[in-house]
Formats: sequence, C-alpha cells, structure tokens
Amino acid sequence: MRKFFGIALALALAMLGVACSSSNSSSMSPSAQTANVFVTGEDAPLASVVGFNVTINSITLTGGSAPQILSTATTVDFARLLGLRSPLAFNSVPVGTYTGATFSLSSPVISYVDMSTNPPTLNTINGTFNSAGGPTTTTVTVSFPSSMVVGSNGLAGLRMDFDIRQSVAVDGTGNVTGVVNPTIYTRAVQASDSDAEVTDLMGGLVSVDASANSFVIQGPYGHQLTIDVSNSTVFNSGWTINNLATPAFVGVQGSFQADGSLMAKSVEVITTSQAFIAGRVLAINPTTGPVQQVTIFVGETSADLVADSRTIQTIDVSAVASSDYDVCFFNNLFTNALFNPDHVLVGQRIFIGGSDSNGVFTPQMVSLRLQGVYGTMTGTANIVSGNIGSFQLQNNALIGYSLGGAPLTVWTGNATLFINTTGLSGLQPGESLVSGGLLFYDQLTAGPIMAAGVVVDPPPAQ
Repeated sequence: MRKFFGIALALALAMLGVACSSSNSSSMSPSAQTANVFVTGEDAPLASVVGFNVTINSITLTGGSAPQILSTATTVDFARLLGLRSPLAFNSVPVGTYTGATFSLSSPVISYVDMSTNPPTLNTINGTFNSAGGPTTTTVTVSFPSSMVVGSNGLAGLRMDFDIRQSVAVDGTGNVTGVVNPTIYTRAVQASDSDAEVTDLMGGLVSVDASANSFVIQGPYGHQLTIDVSNSTVFNSGWTINNLATPAFVGVQGSFQADGSLMAKSVEVITTSQAFIAGRVLAINPTTGPVQQVTIFVGETSADLVADSRTIQTIDVSAVASSDYDVCFFNNLFTNALFNPDHVLVGQRIFIGGSDSNGVFTPQMVSLRLQGVYGTMTGTANIVSGNIGSFQLQNNALIGYSLGGAPLTVWTGNATLFINTTGLSGLQPGESLVSGGLLFYDQLTAGPIMAAGVVVDPPPAQ
C-alpha cells in the first residue's frame, strides 16, 4: 500500500507542476488608447489567523500622471491566499515607467480560531491601523525593486504580497491585538513570469463559446472574466470546451493576456451543483475512519449561502459517496486512493458542493483544494535526484496542531516550482518557507503530507 501511495503521490506532483507553475478596478476592460496592467494578490500568514479582510480602495502608481490601476473599493481576504495567487485588477494606464504604488486601505477585519475549545471557536476583531484605537483607513506607499515599464505593445503586471505575518500585531503571549501595521511587498512582473500566473481562480460558469475556444466565469470581487483555452490546456477527466454547460463551478489556472482575458493552463469543472461552501477543516468526526461530519471555517460560498461566510460550520457529509470525492486539477484512477472519506484531515482546504433548499444545505461532493503552508525548515533536505525528494516544515498553525507539534513532510518533484531559491538543494535548516500544493493523508503516519507544486522563500521579517 505504501508503494501504491508513493506512485499516486508522484503522479500528483507531476500534475501539480502543470497546475501551480503559475480585482476590482474601475473596469476589467482595457482602453485601446493606453497599455494595460494587471494586479495579482497573495499573502504570508500568521498562526491561528484564518481570515484577514482588508478593503483596497485604490492602487495608484508612482510616476507620470499617477494613474490608478484599481479605483473601485475591493475587499480581499488575504488569509485565503497563502501560497496562492488571485487576480485583483486589470486596467489601462498611460505608457511610461513607474517606480512604486500607493495603496489606500480601510476596514481591516481579523478572524482567528481558538483550537483549545471543542468544537473550535471563531473570534473576530475589527482592526485599526498602526495603533490601538487608531484609524480604520490608511495609505501605504511601496517602491518597486525594479521599475515597471508599461510599453505600448506589451502587458505589464504588479504582484502584491500582503504580509499578514508582519502586519497583524500580537502581544507577548501571541494573542492578536487588532492593531494592523500594513506590510506590503510588490514587484513588477510580466504575464509569463512564474510568480505572475493566476493559481487561484474559481467562479460560476456564465457562458460558453466553444467555436471561439472560450468561456466566461463570474469570478471573485464581482468580475466576469473571459477564459481562453488552447490545445495545451488541461481539463479534468471527462470535460472539454465542447461539453461545458451551465450550471457549473469552474477552477482555472493561467496567465493574463493583453485584452484582460486569461489563457488557461488548467481548467477544472469542480461541480455542477448549485450551491457550495469552501474553507479550512478545523475538526472531523470521528477522528479516524470514514468522516461523518466536517467542521470548517467557511471562507467562500455560493450566493445562496453567503450568510455562512466567515463562520464556523459543521457539515454532515456521511451521505457523500467515496466516488464523489475528488482532487482539484487531478482526476484519474488514483484520485480516490489519495482523497476519500478516510483521508479528510484537519488543516485541509476543501470545497463541499451540493444543493440548498429552504435554507437546508445538502452536500453532494467534496473536493480537495490547493493551499499553502508556512513554516520553518527543520533538518536537511532528503534529495533523491534533482528536485525529487522531501523536507520537513515546522508549522505552528492548523497543520502543526493536527500533527501534535511534529513537522510536516513536504514532497517535491522536478515539476515543483522553486521561487527565490535555487531548488531542493538550496533549502537551508531554519529557513522560513511557504509550500503550496495539496495536503494528503499519509498512510504511514495517519497524518498529513504535502505534495508541493511550489516552494517559496518569502521576504524576511523586518
């Protein structure tokens, strides 16, 4: 069985290489008179914080006429974007060179979980900027490491990393105080850069134009986004552009194009159900064997379940068949060996699709989703060949809790993308890392193990 699991994990790593090598502006439609800029967002985490909502009122570039690339208030949950990258904005600006950006921020809301209670309890604080009882609005100006050059024949991009780890203040015992000192890292990128690709985009299918090899989804932050596909786009099993049809919830990974559309690297039809909730698993019942109930922090919902957003919910999944468990962007004969009712774990990010009738949600499927894990590397890397091997990551949040304080084993492959580090051999003991991928049940330890599609050495704490 261990050998079988190893084969399945190797295939998952290969698929993650496809999946992971990779907004609300005044308009998602570019102006023909100017060149275009896209913005993606991600984060670095803080233990116990499961939600960090901040409203971005505007993003203004430094240089030229100081154009805005986002001008409509957009609320983003950066805690969800650990190890993931979501599209935040797309707009047109005058051609020129820009050296930085100013972010207008407001209304921070921090949600954190107390795992010492049974079931876990959620605490929410309306934060203030820079000091206790301080303002609820602020501006942050950040200089780019290298200038952003917006040319008339190209597409420029801005990668934004809101560092929760450094932004959310804690007291001497590690308790969240509610004070937010915004720390934002930015970098000018090109759409083809590995750290510019959109790795987290999910939305409801709006329409399909199979003759044009494209479809439209209702994405995050109120956007409708056009998704183009090509012969190299990978669909999950059983789906093509020709049989896509509403209703459906679809996951996409890919790169921005000059017209604001995305060229899809991977397309996943998650479910054709009408309703869903998604988020981090906080508890399971029973703790071993086929899961009957799942307690999750709900970070995402369909419109009919929006009242459940940012709450802790316990869902009865006992009626969901093993065959209705799947793994995002990975659907073949090994899928149920990797994820099934016996393999749901505290710390996993999951999607539960189903139906909602008169306020009663009936689960019909469960999907394992991509997520990130932050921690400190312990020991040295185990290198089999090239980037094939593993390392240990000490996590002090949900994953560490589920492991009883032991480190998480992270498996990598030659398809794993390493950012800000030279590869598996370049990782050093004591180094802070973010690993993004899929969290599986390890049959040897009966705990979690990660198949990493990306490993990132984040900016150092300041």
